[in-house]
Amino acid sequence: MNAGPEVKNIVLVHGGFVDGSGWQGVYDRLTADGYRVSVVQNPTLSLAGDVAATHQVLDGLDGPAVLVGHSYGGVVITEAGNHPGVAALAYIAAFAPDKGESVNSLIADPPPGAPVPPILPPNGGFLFLDRDEFAAAFAADLPGAQAAFMADSQVPWGVDALGGVVSAPAWQTKPSWYLVATDDRMIPPPAQRAMSERAGSTVTETPGSHAVYVSNPAAVAAVIAQAAETLTAG
Repeated sequence: MNAGPEVKNIVLVHGGFVDGSGWQGVYDRLTADGYRVSVVQNPTLSLAGDVAATHQVLDGLDGPAVLVGHSYGGVVITEAGNHPGVAALAYIAAFAPDKGESVNSLIADPPPGAPVPPILPPNGGFLFLDRDEFAAAFAADLPGAQAAFMADSQVPWGVDALGGVVSAPAWQTKPSWYLVATDDRMIPPPAQRAMSERAGSTVTETPGSHAVYVSNPAAVAAVIAQAAETLTAG
């Protein structure tokens, strides 16, 4: 098997309710290993706007990239991953929609007994998680003070972003990796497994909350590095 082009670019895309700063632990590990890592700051107003923000970062790179998404960021990379600079996708406890799907359609019919994220009613077209329930739902494996900070620094998530429909899933034409967080109470692990199987992803499972990218950055960085190394090896 011939080796592929060296993949040293990693682009990290955050999900809803948070910003890109949560990626720092993953960023630190990947940059220490020689990767060039970029973090997209999604406006989280609409899927189209977040795809455009991701493409802006990809346009500035000098080689192929692994495009990584957490949570709603998985929807973004599913659409933005059709960019010619993307060599592979990595989903971290993320939505991996098919054509015609959105966050709204994926969460519309939760199975009996599945945890229901404590999303408050829309306020001015934006969504927040209930601050008092944030830690248990989103970040149960983080120190209390850190989870409280995340709850108090939430990014308003536009309802239009949740309704953004994927037109051409990049995982249909590009390889993907998926990290299942087995203690996730935002996207149930069975849903993560079903989406990753449908996408034909290489799957790793690890204990962790929805904030696994913050609580266990080593496991997350390892999955991303595995994708880059597999592509480089050809």
